Amino acid sequence: MKGRLAHAPEPDRYAVFGNPVAHSRSPGIHAEFARMTGETLEYQSIESPLDGFACCVRTFMAGGGRGCNVTTPFKLQALAIADECRPHAAMAGAANCLKFEDGRIIAENFDGIGLVNDIRRNLGYEIAGRNVLLLGAGGAVRGAILPFLEARPARVAIANRCADEALSLKAAFANLGAFEASGFDDVEGAPFDLVVNATSASLFGQLPAIPARLFHHDTLAYDLVYGKGLTPFMSFALTSGAGRAVDGVGMVVEQAAEAFAWWRGVRPETGTVIQSLQASLPQIG
Repeated sequence: MKGRLAHAPEPDRYAVFGNPVAHSRSPGIHAEFARMTGETLEYQSIESPLDGFACCVRTFMAGGGRGCNVTTPFKLQALAIADECRPHAAMAGAANCLKFEDGRIIAENFDGIGLVNDIRRNLGYEIAGRNVLLLGAGGAVRGAILPFLEARPARVAIANRCADEALSLKAAFANLGAFEASGFDDVEGAPFDLVVNATSASLFGQLPAIPARLFHHDTLAYDLVYGKGLTPFMSFALTSGAGRAVDGVGMVVEQAAEAFAWWRGVRPETGTVIQSLQASLPQIG
């Protein structure tokens, strides 16, 4: 009919699931990505009951959801409900991103990819040929092993408070390539060029029980935790001689960019988003 206004199509829907989830920066990050790329979408935070994650995801999918990010404590459950697991999620044993296609759930893990991308692209630190140490043996390290090995470092070592857990990881990932595993006190070949704190210690204002000999004047110390200012790990690294210490804000944005590109087919620029997010967080120093 002449003069009748056409209705704009409903925007595609995405979300981040967690418990708690109110602290998540994902809605703001993805809104900025959409603005930058001209994509039309809605992105929300959904706090799932601890015993109702699978039901919440399927309800969201049935209501037109196209995909979601997944944060603590649901990454293992996200992998479990998937109809298809992409290689990084399968290797990590956990998923931080889901895509819904034709009624099927596809799982991926971009945490390790986002970490490596931040180190190489934003920090200008080339991993190839370096000696790398990953602290911890949980999901974050599991997700990082394959991306780090793909970056061709000279060596990769994993150290954990419980050495048996680090050794279990070494056995589980033996088919990917050679890397070392030990307890914190038994790390050999120190110092390292890159030390990544993937333990939860910084979340609680604590320092993992690591020796100062891990660091030297050219070491990059990277804490996955962000928004806490100068963490105990970062402070200890600097006083132990590390040349540089950074938090994980760049990783958060980079893994979000990988998810956005997977969902939408276009990869957003991340530098300005990282700068904006850094400006809104407690300052390091």
